[in-house]
Amino acid sequence: MRRKDREVIDPVKIADIINRCTCCRIGFNDDGQVYIVPLNFGYEKKNDTYVLYFHGAKEGRKVDLIHKSPEVGFEMDTDAVVYTLNEDGAACGYTARFQSIIGNGILSIVTDFEEKKQGLLLLMEHNTERKEWDFNEKMVNAVMVFKLEVTNMSCKEHQ
Repeated sequence: MRRKDREVIDPVKIADIINRCTCCRIGFNDDGQVYIVPLNFGYEKKNDTYVLYFHGAKEGRKVDLIHKSPEVGFEMDTDAVVYTLNEDGAACGYTARFQSIIGNGILSIVTDFEEKKQGLLLLMEHNTERKEWDFNEKMVNAVMVFKLEVTNMSCKEHQ
């Protein structure tokens, strides 16, 4: 990271930033072109590794790319605010506060029924803050659940 003064390395703060993010953008390599998909997500930390869960349709470009090239990049951010550094509001006198996380990982489709339910539960909890949800078999089987096992990431903030 070029701006070491903005790097966040405290695991508690990183977890807080992830918790406040509502969208994770996944970047796929599609034969030399970047295909970016914004997604709601849920997550958990397993053995010091973040695992992000998503859901979606069972077919389409995203599914094809998961099979073709599961190595992806991702980005999430929160608390972006643009403000002026000077009273006259001159051009180039603005900056932004933000917190962001970027990284890489491996995407895979979840096939185990119980893990699919767990992934959906984490997704719903993250997006609603409600922990109790019931998923019947028809609901779980109607969607594809996939996960991103993070291989590396960096966290940055400008306050």
